[in-house]
Amino acid sequence: MIKLLRFVLASAFALALSMISLAAAAQETVRPVVGTPLQAAQKAIKAGKYKEALDEVRKADEAAGKTANEKVLIERMRLAAASGAGDMATAAKAYDAINATGKLSGPDKLRIIESIAGGYYRAKDYPKTIEWAQRYEKEGGSSAQMQTLMLQAQYLSGDTAAVTKELMAGIAADEKAGRAPSEDRLKMLMSVSAKQPEGAAYMLALDRLVTYYPKKEYWVELIDRVQRKPGFSDRFSLDIYRLMLATGGMRNASDYMEMTQLALQAGYTDEAKNAIEKGFASGMLGTGPEADRQKRLRDLTMRKVDEARAQAPAKEADAQAAKDGNDLVHVGFNMALSGKAAQGVKLIEQGIARGGLKRPEDAELRLGQAMVLSHNPKSTAVLRGVTGADGTADLARLWILLSRRKG
Repeated sequence: MIKLLRFVLASAFALALSMISLAAAAQETVRPVVGTPLQAAQKAIKAGKYKEALDEVRKADEAAGKTANEKVLIERMRLAAASGAGDMATAAKAYDAINATGKLSGPDKLRIIESIAGGYYRAKDYPKTIEWAQRYEKEGGSSAQMQTLMLQAQYLSGDTAAVTKELMAGIAADEKAGRAPSEDRLKMLMSVSAKQPEGAAYMLALDRLVTYYPKKEYWVELIDRVQRKPGFSDRFSLDIYRLMLATGGMRNASDYMEMTQLALQAGYTDEAKNAIEKGFASGMLGTGPEADRQKRLRDLTMRKVDEARAQAPAKEADAQAAKDGNDLVHVGFNMALSGKAAQGVKLIEQGIARGGLKRPEDAELRLGQAMVLSHNPKSTAVLRGVTGADGTADLARLWILLSRRKG
Protein backbone atom coordinates (compact mmCIF):
# COMPACT_ATOMS: atom_id res chain seq x y z
CA MET A 1 0.00 0.00 0.00
CA ILE A 2 2.87 2.43 0.72
CA LYS A 3 4.35 1.82 -2.74
CA LEU A 4 0.93 2.30 -4.30
CA LEU A 5 0.37 5.57 -2.41
CA ARG A 6 3.75 6.88 -3.54
CA PHE A 7 2.85 5.98 -7.11
CA VAL A 8 -0.49 7.80 -6.88
CA LEU A 9 1.08 10.94 -5.42
CA ALA A 10 3.98 10.89 -7.86
CA SER A 11 1.69 10.53 -10.89
CA ALA A 12 -0.36 13.55 -9.79
CA PHE A 13 2.76 15.68 -9.31
CA ALA A 14 4.13 14.57 -12.69
CA LEU A 15 0.85 15.47 -14.35
CA ALA A 16 0.87 19.00 -12.95
CA LEU A 17 4.41 19.61 -14.12
CA SER A 18 3.80 18.11 -17.57
CA MET A 19 0.67 20.20 -18.13
CA ILE A 20 2.54 23.37 -17.19
CA SER A 21 5.41 22.60 -19.52
CA LEU A 22 3.00 21.88 -22.39
CA ALA A 23 1.24 25.16 -21.83
CA ALA A 24 4.50 27.07 -21.67
CA ALA A 25 5.71 25.42 -24.86
CA ALA A 26 2.76 26.57 -26.98
CA GLN A 27 3.93 28.05 -30.26
CA GLU A 28 0.78 29.92 -31.35
CA THR A 29 0.06 33.47 -30.19
CA VAL A 30 -2.03 33.81 -27.06
CA ARG A 31 -3.81 37.08 -26.29
CA PRO A 32 -2.96 38.79 -22.99
CA VAL A 33 -6.55 38.44 -21.81
CA VAL A 34 -5.97 34.66 -21.84
CA GLY A 35 -2.21 34.42 -21.38
CA THR A 36 -1.93 36.68 -18.31
CA PRO A 37 -4.28 34.67 -16.05
CA LEU A 38 -2.79 31.40 -17.37
CA GLN A 39 0.68 32.57 -16.37
CA ALA A 40 -0.71 33.46 -12.93
CA ALA A 41 -2.26 29.98 -12.74
CA GLN A 42 1.06 28.42 -13.67
CA LYS A 43 2.82 30.26 -10.83
CA ALA A 44 0.08 29.26 -8.39
CA ILE A 45 0.41 25.58 -9.37
CA LYS A 46 4.16 25.66 -8.85
CA ALA A 47 3.51 27.15 -5.41
CA GLY A 48 0.97 24.44 -4.61
CA LYS A 49 -1.93 26.95 -4.58
CA TYR A 50 -4.28 24.90 -6.74
CA LYS A 51 -7.58 26.57 -5.88
CA GLU A 52 -6.04 29.94 -6.65
CA ALA A 53 -4.84 28.46 -9.93
CA LEU A 54 -8.38 27.30 -10.76
CA ASP A 55 -9.67 30.82 -10.17
CA GLU A 56 -7.11 32.18 -12.65
CA VAL A 57 -8.07 29.52 -15.20
CA ARG A 58 -11.71 30.58 -14.89
CA LYS A 59 -10.68 34.18 -15.61
CA ALA A 60 -8.92 33.04 -18.78
CA ASP A 61 -11.96 30.99 -19.78
CA GLU A 62 -14.22 34.06 -19.48
CA ALA A 63 -12.43 35.78 -22.36
CA ALA A 64 -14.58 36.21 -25.45
CA GLY A 65 -13.68 34.88 -28.87
CA LYS A 66 -11.18 32.25 -27.72
CA THR A 67 -9.19 30.53 -30.43
CA ALA A 68 -8.92 26.75 -30.62
CA ASN A 69 -5.35 26.96 -29.31
CA GLU A 70 -6.38 29.16 -26.38
CA LYS A 71 -9.14 26.69 -25.46
CA VAL A 72 -6.67 23.81 -25.40
CA LEU A 73 -4.22 25.75 -23.23
CA ILE A 74 -6.98 26.70 -20.81
CA GLU A 75 -8.11 23.08 -20.46
CA ARG A 76 -4.53 21.88 -19.97
CA MET A 77 -4.02 24.36 -17.16
CA ARG A 78 -7.43 23.54 -15.70
CA LEU A 79 -6.50 19.86 -15.72
CA ALA A 80 -3.24 20.50 -13.88
CA ALA A 81 -4.85 22.78 -11.29
CA ALA A 82 -7.87 20.54 -10.71
CA SER A 83 -5.68 17.47 -10.33
CA GLY A 84 -3.59 19.22 -7.69
CA ALA A 85 -6.72 20.44 -5.90
CA GLY A 86 -8.25 16.98 -5.85
CA ASP A 87 -11.20 18.13 -7.98
CA MET A 88 -11.20 15.02 -10.13
CA ALA A 89 -14.56 15.66 -11.79
CA THR A 90 -13.20 18.92 -13.19
CA ALA A 91 -9.91 17.26 -14.13
CA ALA A 92 -11.73 14.45 -15.95
CA LYS A 93 -13.94 16.93 -17.83
CA ALA A 94 -10.87 18.94 -18.85
CA TYR A 95 -9.14 15.80 -20.11
CA ASP A 96 -12.13 14.82 -22.23
CA ALA A 97 -12.18 18.31 -23.75
CA ILE A 98 -8.47 18.12 -24.61
CA ASN A 99 -8.74 14.58 -25.90
CA ALA A 100 -11.57 15.57 -28.24
CA THR A 101 -9.20 17.89 -30.12
CA GLY A 102 -7.08 14.90 -31.21
CA LYS A 103 -3.90 16.76 -30.26
CA LEU A 104 -2.83 14.53 -27.37
CA SER A 105 -0.03 12.02 -28.01
CA GLY A 106 -0.38 8.44 -26.78
CA PRO A 107 2.12 8.84 -23.93
CA ASP A 108 0.40 12.08 -22.80
CA LYS A 109 -2.98 10.34 -22.77
CA LEU A 110 -1.66 7.52 -20.60
CA ARG A 111 0.06 9.89 -18.22
CA ILE A 112 -3.08 11.98 -17.74
CA ILE A 113 -5.45 9.02 -17.39
CA GLU A 114 -3.03 7.46 -14.90
CA SER A 115 -3.09 10.59 -12.79
CA ILE A 116 -6.86 10.96 -12.90
CA ALA A 117 -7.29 7.35 -11.76
CA GLY A 118 -4.83 8.04 -8.94
CA GLY A 119 -6.71 11.18 -7.96
CA TYR A 120 -9.99 9.33 -7.74
CA TYR A 121 -8.26 6.67 -5.63
CA ARG A 122 -6.99 9.34 -3.21
CA ALA A 123 -10.53 10.67 -3.01
CA LYS A 124 -11.75 7.12 -2.22
CA ASP A 125 -14.04 7.18 -5.24
CA TYR A 126 -13.34 3.57 -6.14
CA PRO A 127 -15.91 3.12 -8.95
CA LYS A 128 -14.37 6.09 -10.78
CA THR A 129 -10.89 4.74 -10.06
CA ILE A 130 -11.87 1.46 -11.72
CA GLU A 131 -13.46 3.29 -14.67
CA TRP A 132 -10.31 5.32 -15.38
CA ALA A 133 -8.01 2.39 -14.79
CA GLN A 134 -9.98 0.48 -17.41
CA ARG A 135 -9.69 3.44 -19.78
CA TYR A 136 -5.94 3.31 -19.21
CA GLU A 137 -5.87 -0.34 -20.27
CA LYS A 138 -8.00 0.39 -23.36
CA GLU A 139 -5.49 3.05 -24.40
CA GLY A 140 -2.74 0.42 -24.28
CA GLY A 141 -1.30 1.17 -20.85
CA SER A 142 0.53 -1.66 -19.14
CA SER A 143 1.84 -0.20 -15.87
CA ALA A 144 1.95 -2.79 -13.08
CA GLN A 145 1.13 -0.04 -10.57
CA MET A 146 -2.02 0.84 -12.46
CA GLN A 147 -3.11 -2.79 -12.49
CA THR A 148 -2.55 -2.91 -8.74
CA LEU A 149 -4.46 0.36 -8.32
CA MET A 150 -7.49 -1.10 -10.11
CA LEU A 151 -7.36 -4.33 -8.11
CA GLN A 152 -7.08 -2.40 -4.86
CA ALA A 153 -10.04 -0.22 -5.85
CA GLN A 154 -12.10 -3.29 -6.73
CA TYR A 155 -11.22 -4.86 -3.40
CA LEU A 156 -12.08 -1.72 -1.42
CA SER A 157 -15.37 -1.39 -3.29
CA GLY A 158 -16.29 -4.92 -2.20
CA ASP A 159 -15.88 -6.75 -5.52
CA THR A 160 -13.66 -9.49 -4.09
CA ALA A 161 -14.73 -12.05 -6.69
CA ALA A 162 -13.40 -9.91 -9.54
CA VAL A 163 -10.17 -9.21 -7.67
CA THR A 164 -9.63 -12.89 -6.89
CA LYS A 165 -10.23 -13.86 -10.52
CA GLU A 166 -7.83 -11.18 -11.82
CA LEU A 167 -5.13 -12.01 -9.30
CA MET A 168 -5.24 -15.74 -9.92
CA ALA A 169 -5.18 -15.19 -13.68
CA GLY A 170 -2.18 -12.87 -13.30
CA ILE A 171 -0.32 -15.36 -11.12
CA ALA A 172 -0.95 -18.14 -13.64
CA ALA A 173 0.25 -15.91 -16.49
CA ASP A 174 3.44 -14.97 -14.60
CA GLU A 175 4.28 -18.59 -13.89
CA LYS A 176 3.53 -19.64 -17.46
CA ALA A 177 5.96 -16.96 -18.65
CA GLY A 178 8.61 -18.12 -16.19
CA ARG A 179 8.25 -15.06 -13.95
CA ALA A 180 7.79 -15.03 -10.19
CA PRO A 181 4.43 -13.47 -9.26
CA SER A 182 4.98 -10.28 -7.29
CA GLU A 183 4.94 -10.61 -3.52
CA ASP A 184 2.48 -7.70 -3.20
CA ARG A 185 -0.03 -9.43 -5.46
CA LEU A 186 0.26 -12.72 -3.63
CA LYS A 187 -0.28 -10.91 -0.32
CA MET A 188 -3.27 -9.11 -1.83
CA LEU A 189 -4.76 -12.46 -2.86
CA MET A 190 -4.33 -13.69 0.71
CA SER A 191 -6.03 -10.57 2.02
CA VAL A 192 -8.91 -10.80 -0.44
CA SER A 193 -9.54 -14.48 0.34
CA ALA A 194 -8.92 -14.23 4.10
CA LYS A 195 -12.57 -14.98 4.90
CA GLN A 196 -12.01 -18.46 3.45
CA PRO A 197 -8.51 -19.29 4.73
CA GLU A 198 -8.87 -22.96 3.83
CA GLY A 199 -10.05 -22.15 0.31
CA ALA A 200 -8.11 -22.68 -2.90
CA ALA A 201 -7.25 -19.00 -3.47
CA TYR A 202 -5.83 -18.43 0.00
CA MET A 203 -3.79 -21.62 -0.01
CA LEU A 204 -2.51 -20.94 -3.53
CA ALA A 205 -1.26 -17.53 -2.41
CA LEU A 206 0.40 -18.97 0.68
CA ASP A 207 1.99 -21.80 -1.30
CA ARG A 208 3.43 -19.36 -3.84
CA LEU A 209 4.71 -17.05 -1.12
CA VAL A 210 6.74 -19.82 0.49
CA THR A 211 7.96 -20.88 -2.95
CA TYR A 212 9.10 -17.51 -4.29
CA TYR A 213 9.49 -15.47 -1.10
CA PRO A 214 10.33 -18.08 1.57
CA LYS A 215 10.20 -15.80 4.56
CA LYS A 216 9.87 -17.28 7.98
CA GLU A 217 6.44 -15.77 8.66
CA TYR A 218 4.92 -17.37 5.56
CA TRP A 219 6.32 -20.79 6.44
CA VAL A 220 5.21 -20.44 10.06
CA GLU A 221 1.62 -19.85 8.96
CA LEU A 222 1.63 -22.66 6.42
CA ILE A 223 3.13 -25.22 8.80
CA ASP A 224 0.76 -24.14 11.57
CA ARG A 225 -2.25 -24.55 9.27
CA VAL A 226 -1.19 -28.09 8.37
CA GLN A 227 -0.63 -29.06 11.99
CA ARG A 228 -4.06 -27.73 13.01
CA LYS A 229 -5.99 -29.58 10.31
CA PRO A 230 -8.57 -32.05 11.67
CA GLY A 231 -7.17 -35.56 11.75
CA PHE A 232 -3.49 -34.57 11.70
CA SER A 233 -1.66 -37.35 13.56
CA ASP A 234 0.48 -36.70 16.63
CA ARG A 235 3.06 -39.13 15.30
CA PHE A 236 4.16 -36.39 12.90
CA SER A 237 5.17 -33.95 15.65
CA LEU A 238 8.84 -34.44 14.82
CA ASP A 239 8.04 -33.79 11.15
CA ILE A 240 6.58 -30.43 12.11
CA TYR A 241 9.71 -29.50 14.06
CA ARG A 242 11.82 -30.74 11.14
CA LEU A 243 10.11 -28.27 8.82
CA MET A 244 10.26 -25.48 11.38
CA LEU A 245 14.01 -25.97 11.78
CA ALA A 246 14.53 -26.03 8.00
CA THR A 247 12.57 -22.80 7.46
CA GLY A 248 13.75 -20.75 10.44
CA GLY A 249 10.53 -21.16 12.39
CA MET A 250 11.84 -22.39 15.76
CA ARG A 251 10.29 -20.03 18.28
CA ASN A 252 11.97 -20.69 21.61
CA ALA A 253 14.17 -22.99 23.70
CA SER A 254 11.30 -25.44 24.21
CA ASP A 255 11.05 -26.06 20.48
CA TYR A 256 14.73 -27.03 20.25
CA MET A 257 14.53 -29.19 23.37
CA GLU A 258 11.36 -30.96 22.26
CA MET A 259 12.71 -31.64 18.78
CA THR A 260 15.95 -33.02 20.19
CA GLN A 261 14.11 -35.36 22.54
CA LEU A 262 11.69 -36.56 19.85
CA ALA A 263 14.57 -37.23 17.45
CA LEU A 264 16.41 -39.24 20.11
CA GLN A 265 13.27 -41.27 20.85
CA ALA A 266 12.86 -42.01 17.15
CA GLY A 267 16.48 -43.12 16.87
CA TYR A 268 17.50 -40.19 14.64
CA THR A 269 20.55 -39.25 16.68
CA ASP A 270 22.29 -37.10 14.07
CA GLU A 271 19.11 -35.09 13.61
CA ALA A 272 18.93 -34.64 17.40
CA LYS A 273 22.53 -33.43 17.37
CA ASN A 274 21.76 -30.97 14.57
CA ALA A 275 18.74 -29.59 16.42
CA ILE A 276 20.42 -29.03 19.77
CA GLU A 277 23.55 -27.56 18.22
CA LYS A 278 21.44 -25.06 16.29
CA GLY A 279 19.60 -24.25 19.50
CA PHE A 280 22.85 -23.37 21.24
CA ALA A 281 24.10 -21.48 18.18
CA SER A 282 20.89 -19.42 18.13
CA GLY A 283 21.40 -18.33 21.74
CA MET A 284 18.07 -19.81 22.83
CA LEU A 285 19.80 -22.67 24.63
CA GLY A 286 22.60 -22.53 27.17
CA THR A 287 21.40 -19.52 29.15
CA GLY A 288 18.87 -18.85 31.89
CA PRO A 289 17.53 -21.13 34.62
CA GLU A 290 17.27 -24.13 32.26
CA ALA A 291 20.87 -23.90 31.03
CA ASP A 292 22.15 -26.89 33.04
CA ARG A 293 19.30 -29.12 31.85
CA GLN A 294 19.91 -28.06 28.27
CA LYS A 295 23.62 -28.82 28.55
CA ARG A 296 22.86 -32.25 30.00
CA LEU A 297 20.60 -32.98 27.03
CA ARG A 298 23.37 -31.89 24.67
CA ASP A 299 25.85 -34.20 26.42
CA LEU A 300 23.38 -37.08 26.28
CA THR A 301 22.79 -36.43 22.59
CA MET A 302 26.50 -36.55 21.80
CA ARG A 303 26.81 -39.90 23.61
CA LYS A 304 23.86 -41.29 21.72
CA VAL A 305 25.39 -40.15 18.43
CA ASP A 306 28.63 -42.02 19.16
CA GLU A 307 26.73 -45.14 20.20
CA ALA A 308 24.49 -45.03 17.12
CA ARG A 309 27.41 -44.64 14.74
CA ALA A 310 29.14 -47.62 16.29
CA GLN A 311 25.98 -49.71 15.97
CA ALA A 312 25.04 -48.50 12.46
CA PRO A 313 26.63 -51.41 10.48
CA ALA A 314 24.91 -54.02 12.66
CA LYS A 315 21.54 -52.27 12.40
CA GLU A 316 21.78 -52.08 8.63
CA ALA A 317 22.68 -55.81 8.49
CA ASP A 318 19.70 -56.67 10.69
CA ALA A 319 17.44 -54.57 8.48
CA GLN A 320 18.72 -56.35 5.37
CA ALA A 321 18.02 -59.70 7.00
CA ALA A 322 14.49 -58.84 8.14
CA LYS A 323 11.50 -60.37 6.39
CA ASP A 324 9.70 -57.06 5.96
CA GLY A 325 10.94 -53.63 4.87
CA ASN A 326 10.10 -51.58 7.97
CA ASP A 327 13.63 -51.50 9.39
CA LEU A 328 15.15 -50.75 5.98
CA VAL A 329 12.89 -47.70 5.66
CA HIS A 330 13.84 -46.51 9.15
CA VAL A 331 17.58 -47.08 8.70
CA GLY A 332 17.50 -45.49 5.25
CA PHE A 333 15.70 -42.38 6.46
CA ASN A 334 18.07 -42.08 9.41
CA MET A 335 20.95 -42.30 6.96
CA ALA A 336 19.40 -39.51 4.85
CA LEU A 337 19.08 -37.30 7.94
CA SER A 338 22.71 -38.04 8.76
CA GLY A 339 24.03 -36.56 5.53
CA LYS A 340 24.04 -39.74 3.42
CA ALA A 341 20.80 -39.07 1.59
CA ALA A 342 21.57 -40.89 -1.67
CA GLN A 343 22.46 -44.08 0.24
CA GLY A 344 19.38 -43.63 2.38
CA VAL A 345 17.15 -43.41 -0.69
CA LYS A 346 18.39 -46.80 -1.90
CA LEU A 347 17.68 -48.47 1.43
CA ILE A 348 14.18 -46.97 1.65
CA GLU A 349 13.45 -48.16 -1.89
CA GLN A 350 14.59 -51.64 -0.90
CA GLY A 351 12.33 -51.55 2.13
CA ILE A 352 9.30 -50.49 0.07
CA ALA A 353 10.03 -53.21 -2.50
CA ARG A 354 10.29 -55.85 0.22
CA GLY A 355 6.84 -54.97 1.54
CA GLY A 356 5.14 -55.95 4.78
CA LEU A 357 5.10 -52.28 5.81
CA LYS A 358 3.07 -51.15 8.79
CA ARG A 359 2.43 -47.74 7.21
CA PRO A 360 3.06 -47.78 3.42
CA GLU A 361 2.18 -44.08 3.01
CA ASP A 362 4.69 -43.11 5.68
CA ALA A 363 7.35 -45.07 3.81
CA GLU A 364 6.57 -43.20 0.58
CA LEU A 365 6.76 -39.92 2.49
CA ARG A 366 10.18 -40.86 3.90
CA LEU A 367 11.36 -41.80 0.41
CA GLY A 368 10.26 -38.43 -0.97
CA GLN A 369 11.88 -36.56 1.90
CA ALA A 370 15.15 -38.46 1.47
CA MET A 371 15.04 -37.67 -2.25
CA VAL A 372 14.67 -33.96 -1.51
CA LEU A 373 17.67 -34.16 0.81
CA SER A 374 19.66 -35.89 -1.93
CA HIS A 375 18.47 -33.38 -4.58
CA ASN A 376 16.93 -36.24 -6.54
CA PRO A 377 14.80 -34.82 -9.42
CA LYS A 378 12.24 -37.60 -8.91
CA SER A 379 11.34 -36.33 -5.43
CA THR A 380 8.33 -34.29 -6.58
CA ALA A 381 6.78 -37.21 -8.45
CA VAL A 382 7.17 -39.46 -5.41
CA LEU A 383 5.77 -36.89 -2.98
CA ARG A 384 2.81 -36.16 -5.24
CA GLY A 385 1.90 -39.82 -5.03
CA VAL A 386 1.65 -39.76 -1.23
CA THR A 387 -1.94 -39.97 0.00
CA GLY A 388 -3.53 -40.19 3.42
CA ALA A 389 -5.76 -37.91 5.47
CA ASP A 390 -3.74 -38.17 8.69
CA GLY A 391 -1.02 -35.72 7.64
CA THR A 392 1.08 -37.72 5.19
CA ALA A 393 -0.27 -36.01 2.08
CA ASP A 394 -0.05 -32.56 3.68
CA LEU A 395 3.53 -33.11 4.76
CA ALA A 396 4.39 -34.37 1.29
CA ARG A 397 3.04 -31.13 -0.20
CA LEU A 398 5.13 -29.05 2.19
CA TRP A 399 8.26 -30.97 1.22
CA ILE A 400 7.50 -30.29 -2.43
CA LEU A 401 7.34 -26.60 -1.60
CA LEU A 402 10.51 -26.87 0.46
CA SER A 403 12.32 -28.37 -2.51
CA ARG A 404 11.14 -25.59 -4.82
CA ARG A 405 12.07 -22.55 -2.80
CA LYS A 406 13.37 -19.85 -5.13
CA GLY A 407 14.66 -17.38 -2.54
